[in-house]
Amino acid sequence: MYYIRSCKLPNFSEARFAVKNIRNESTNAMQQLISSKSLIITVAVALSLSACKDGGMFGKKKEQSSVTGWNYDDKQMGNFHVNKLKYPKAGPGLVFVQGGTFLMGAKDEDVMGDWNNVPKRVTVNSFFIDQTEVANVHYREYIYWLVNTFSNDTTIVGNALPDTLCWRQELAYNEPYVEYYFRYPAYNFYPVVGVSWLQARDFCIWRTDRVNELNLMQKGYLKKNFATSEMKGGGADKTFNTDSYLLNPDLIANKNTPKQSDLQDVSGKPRKVVTIEDGILNLGYRLPTEAEWEYAAYGLIAQNPSPRKKEGKTGEELESQQQIYSWSKNPNGLRDNRRGDWQGEFLANFKRGSGDMMGVAGGLNDRSAIPGNIKSFYPNAFNLYNMCGNVNEWVGDVYRAVTPSDAQDFNYFRGNRFQKFYKNGSGDYERDSTGRLKKVDVTDDETKNRRNYQRNNGLNYMDGDSLTGTYYEYGVTTLVSDRSRVYKGGSWDDRPYWLSPGTRRFLEEEQSSSTIGFRCAQEYTGAPEGAGFRDGNIFGARRQNSKKNGY
Repeated sequence: MYYIRSCKLPNFSEARFAVKNIRNESTNAMQQLISSKSLIITVAVALSLSACKDGGMFGKKKEQSSVTGWNYDDKQMGNFHVNKLKYPKAGPGLVFVQGGTFLMGAKDEDVMGDWNNVPKRVTVNSFFIDQTEVANVHYREYIYWLVNTFSNDTTIVGNALPDTLCWRQELAYNEPYVEYYFRYPAYNFYPVVGVSWLQARDFCIWRTDRVNELNLMQKGYLKKNFATSEMKGGGADKTFNTDSYLLNPDLIANKNTPKQSDLQDVSGKPRKVVTIEDGILNLGYRLPTEAEWEYAAYGLIAQNPSPRKKEGKTGEELESQQQIYSWSKNPNGLRDNRRGDWQGEFLANFKRGSGDMMGVAGGLNDRSAIPGNIKSFYPNAFNLYNMCGNVNEWVGDVYRAVTPSDAQDFNYFRGNRFQKFYKNGSGDYERDSTGRLKKVDVTDDETKNRRNYQRNNGLNYMDGDSLTGTYYEYGVTTLVSDRSRVYKGGSWDDRPYWLSPGTRRFLEEEQSSSTIGFRCAQEYTGAPEGAGFRDGNIFGARRQNSKKNGY
């Protein structure tokens, strides 16, 4: 406040000038006060944000280990990061199959007299599987990648090409299929055939690597031009392989560190490499086991009249009937027997009788003389196409006639060959000509003290021992060997008997046929009923109904 101490009154100009000065000084003082308050507020907000970030009084308290009490994601305590609980999503092309128990094996009279599919009850855990068979266009994408990546190694490409000569017959004119079926655009979405079991397995590995490579490029852990540089004839040293990335990231060139990431190292800096624990990498494509394939083909969830559809509701353990084919609502026939527009329609692509591949002109029954489009015909309850008919499909298992009787009753599979990644004399991992890490068999000496398994080779487990008295001498007493792989499902050239998922046949893993294709599967981890459901029964406090109990 300003005072005029003199009793002498100033003139008008002097008075106006004095008032102006007073106003200016008052304004400056007010601005300084506001600036001081703003500074105080800014500092307070910054401190609050820092407190929030560090889990202070205004921030969310950091999660702690229930065994050590140490904070997660805390620089002062090692910066150990734990991802939130999440279940894997289906990779491209896959659908979820809810597992369970089922009667594996024959569902109809054994007209072939093979006695190789004696019924046995087994349980299959939940998993993912391709909705359709792998098509020509998918396999050509694989060949395209090989041609451009290994332009200097024609052997790799040659080993992957399907055998188009599989169409030839001595007394049939099938040359157009030899020339065009795999390549011509009209057949893009027809199932690839002429692919051996070994080639199908390699396709699964390639597919895993490409899906993971894309995931890492999208999240900034590989440079955006990685795929382009990879496919300019880079060869094995420039390719991405999931195992190589996980075990020795230095083998992978063009890695990148994203500018922003939740993944940090012990110093709090963005991490350069993704690990399995981060939940980013795909769990990997593979051929389905025989048990998985057969279970998925039946789509038994539709046989349950009262399934659990959401959390909080109960489901019943019910199976209404034993079906022969894939369609639970048309269990015993290959034609749709329900009233409506589809009544009488063929549900699969198969051979009705000798010389009858598709019926009479003007009223063709399945409308496909050879394999049909991968999304043609009626899907089963898991929304899977052509599990019966169209083409047979490779599964992962080695063939044995007695397997159904000696198999494990959980996740049954005959085909284990236990291996480990090879290390050279310097203790380093090495890659082969395709860019994959080299592997060697686990020795029997390494497994001799184990209780759960004692042999590295499970392909011929229980062959030739005194317990079973079963011997396999390939080319002498049998055509079955450790290279014999199972295929299932029936094809465009098969009679209805082979379309029942319980039937099984075999072919050597290096052989192929115009009637055999494949589809891929993938692991699923989490609640067996799928996303949105609990894992196991979790009980809260029991609630009593007083009226119901008479109180």
